[in-house]
Amino acid sequence: MADKIKKLLAKLTSKERELVKLLILRIKLDDTLGLDIKRLKGHSDLLRVRKGSLRIVYKKNLIVFTIIRIDRRDEQTYKDL
Repeated sequence: MADKIKKLLAKLTSKERELVKLLILRIKLDDTLGLDIKRLKGHSDLLRVRKGSLRIVYKKNLIVFTIIRIDRRDEQTYKDL
């Protein structure tokens, strides 16, 4: 999974990469006020943050959060989760 995330990050513009880094930092610090975050239907433990066409799907428990997918929104974004 990490290889897919690295591959997508390489395809993003530098501005988009900085945005993704900022979003990940805010999620890590639990500074989510003002972010568009929703639970995914059919997955009680998965959340997604939306910023423009970018989506970050992650799982969070009390101590750790795990990034599942970083992707641009398309028909395949939420498949195979």
